[in-house]
Amino acid sequence: MLVNSSNNTSVAIALPTIGAALNIQEAQLQWLVSAYSLSSGCLLILFGRLADLHGRKRTFLAGSIWLAAWTLGCGFAQTEIELDVLRGLQGVGVAATIPASLGILAHAFPPGTLRSIAFATFAAGAPLGAFTGMALGAVMTQLSAPTWRSNFFLSTGLTVLYTALGWYAIDDDEPSSSAQHRRVDWLGAFLVTAGLVLVVFVLSDGEVAPRQWATAYIIALLIIGCLFLGVFMAWQHFLEAHQLKHQLHARDRTQDRLGPYPPPLIPPALWTRSAYRLTAVMLVALLTWASFLGWNFWTQLYYQQYEGLSPVGGMLRMFPMFVTGIICNIIVVMIVARVPVVYILASGTLITACASIFFALIPSRTTSTTYWAYGFPSAIFSVFGADFVFAAGTIFVARVVKPEEQSLAGGLFQTMTQLGTALGVTVTTIVFNRVVAQDARRLGLDPASNSPQGGVPDHSEPMLAGYRAAQWTAFAFGAVATLVTVATMSGVGIVGDRKGASSSPSSSSTAPSNPPSNPKAPRSDNVKDEEGEVEGVNEEGEVGSQTETVVPGHSAPVSRVVSREHAHAHLGLHLEHDDASAGRVV
Repeated sequence: MLVNSSNNTSVAIALPTIGAALNIQEAQLQWLVSAYSLSSGCLLILFGRLADLHGRKRTFLAGSIWLAAWTLGCGFAQTEIELDVLRGLQGVGVAATIPASLGILAHAFPPGTLRSIAFATFAAGAPLGAFTGMALGAVMTQLSAPTWRSNFFLSTGLTVLYTALGWYAIDDDEPSSSAQHRRVDWLGAFLVTAGLVLVVFVLSDGEVAPRQWATAYIIALLIIGCLFLGVFMAWQHFLEAHQLKHQLHARDRTQDRLGPYPPPLIPPALWTRSAYRLTAVMLVALLTWASFLGWNFWTQLYYQQYEGLSPVGGMLRMFPMFVTGIICNIIVVMIVARVPVVYILASGTLITACASIFFALIPSRTTSTTYWAYGFPSAIFSVFGADFVFAAGTIFVARVVKPEEQSLAGGLFQTMTQLGTALGVTVTTIVFNRVVAQDARRLGLDPASNSPQGGVPDHSEPMLAGYRAAQWTAFAFGAVATLVTVATMSGVGIVGDRKGASSSPSSSSTAPSNPPSNPKAPRSDNVKDEEGEVEGVNEEGEVGSQTETVVPGHSAPVSRVVSREHAHAHLGLHLEHDDASAGRVV
C-alpha cells in the first residue's frame, strides 16, 4: 500500500516538471495520474477473483514482479505517449497486489482487535506512502540529475524489496479446491474491463478532443462503453440464475454440479449483502476518493503553478496531511470497536469535503498568513475521509462477505477508490477548463485552441477562478458521500471487536456448515446487544449476530432470528448446499 500510494504522489508532485520535460500540455497532465488509476481500477475485480481461486500469495508476487518491471520502464520514457502507456502497465501490477493483500490480511487475522489493527496498519500505508512519495519525489525532482526519473527508479527498488520480503514472510495458501469455483468468467472480465476503460477514457479525453464532447469518436466510445457495462450486468444475472438452477437440480444427487457456465465474476447477490449496505460503502469509497484526489491534484498545481513554488516548497505545505493521516488510522483502531461505523464514515467524509472549501474561498493575494488560514487547515482536514473510509470500510466489507470472496470484495472496494481517483481528477479538470476558458474570454484573453487555459497567465484571475471551481467540485463529491453514508448506514452498529477473535479465520460472515435437517443455534458469546457489539449480518442488514434457523426446543440468545426461507425472500439471496444450509444470511 505504501508503494502504491507513493507511485501516485511522487508523480503528482513532479507533474509540472514532467510536463516541461516532455512538452505535455497542462490539460493532458491528468493522464499521468488517470492512466495508472484506470488500469488498476478496471482490473482489480478480475485479479481479486483470480487471487481467491489460484492463491493470494502467488497473485501478490506475480503482480509485484510485473509492477517492478514497468516502473523501471517509466524511468526511461522519452515521450508523453510512452509514459502514459507505461503508467497504465504499472497499474496492472497494482491491480494484482492490492486485492491479494486484503485477502491475505482477512484470512490471517480473524475478527477481533488484531484484524482492526491489521487493516488500519494497511490503510496507514496510504498516508505514509503519500508522504514518502511526495517528500522524496520533490527532493529528487528538484535536486537529482535525472530529476523526475529518479522517482521511478526509487519505486522500482522499493517494489523489489517488498517482493523479496513477501516471498519469505507470507504463508503459502491453498487455491480453491472446488472445480466449479476455479472456473473464471472470462467473458464477464472482458466486458467489465472494456466498458470501464472506454467510459473513463471518454471522461478523461472529452475535454481535449478536437471538437471536445461533440467529437465523433468520443460519442461512439461512450455508447460502446455503456453498452459493454449493461451487457456485463445482464450476463452476471444470467450466470447467477443458471448456477442456482443447476445446483437445485443436482442438490439431492451425486451427479456433477458444475454445469456448462462458470460462476459470475461479481455475483449480483454480493451487492445485496447487509441489505445493500455493502453497495453503499462502495459508493461512499468512490465519492470520497473523488473528493480527496480532486483536492490533492489541484492543490499541487495551485502551489506550483499559481504561487510558483518549487516541488519541495509545495511538499512542505502539504506535510500536515501525512502526519494527520497516520493519526487518523490510530484513531480508527481506538474507536472502531466502540463507535457505530456510520459516525466514523460520515465524520471522515464531511471533514474531507470541508478541506476543499478553504481553497475554494482562498483570496487572490497570497501571503504567509494565507497559508496558515487556508492551506494549513485544508491539509489537515483532507485525509480524514480517505483514512476513515478505507480502514472502517474494509473491516465492514470483510465482515459481510464469504471467506472465498475476501480478495474479490477487497478488489471491488479498491476498484471504487481507483475509479474515484480517475473520476475526481477528470470531472474537476472539466470544470477547471470550462471556468478558465469562460473567464478568459470575459476578460478579453484568447485561450489557445489546443488548451482551454492556454495563453492565460498562470497568476491571472481566470486561473484562480478555475482552481476555486475545481475545489468546489471536490467539495460536492465529499458532501454527497456524507449524505449517502447517513442515509444508508444509520442502521449499522459497531463493526470492530474489543475482545479476541474466534478460532476460525473465516470472519463473522461464515456460519457452521450443517445440513438443513440439523441447523445449530447461534453461540451466545458472539453477541453483546447491550453494548452494541455485533458480528455477522442479520436480516435487516445490520452487522449483528449470525442469523440461523431456529430448532424447536432450542433457545437462541439473539434478539432476531430468521429462517432460510425468510432471508431468501427478503434479501433475494440464494442458499447453497454446503455453505449456507445453516440458514446464514450472506
